Amino acid sequence: MLKIISIAALALAVSSCASIENTLDAPETMTAINAKKGLVTMQSPHSVQDTADKLAAIIESKGMKVFARVDHQKNAQGVNLILRPTQVIMFGNPKAGTPLMNCEQSVAIDLPQKILINEDADKKVWLSYNNPEYLKNRHHIKGCDTEIANIANALNGVSKAAVAK
Repeated sequence: MLKIISIAALALAVSSCASIENTLDAPETMTAINAKKGLVTMQSPHSVQDTADKLAAIIESKGMKVFARVDHQKNAQGVNLILRPTQVIMFGNPKAGTPLMNCEQSVAIDLPQKILINEDADKKVWLSYNNPEYLKNRHHIKGCDTEIANIANALNGVSKAAVAK
């Protein structure tokens, strides 16, 4: 019996190490980890400021409106607190958001769209946004796959362009 328990414990330890090793890889794994939180995340080779500037310009060039840009680091400094560079850009287009809200009005709590750009403790810059599939599940949206796909394509497009070299 002790031998069986020892073998089972060893198998569990080995499989745990393998799964921990897989979660410590670079950007692809970071995306997978954040996907559990409903986020799509990609690494940017630019600073937070430059990524956010580039993103805002791309959003506007695509006919969308930037409603707000929140510089959390600057706000923290205003109350004598320290925060690594962190910005959120809120943006949207009624042509995309309204049909989604007509599918399920509660999704309005997650609109306009938001994209977070932040620097981690290792000075790596990340761009993250809510995965539209997560919003679909969160709000129990049924029968609006085209609207979800359109938003997913738009978010992916502006995000990839903002982190491009």
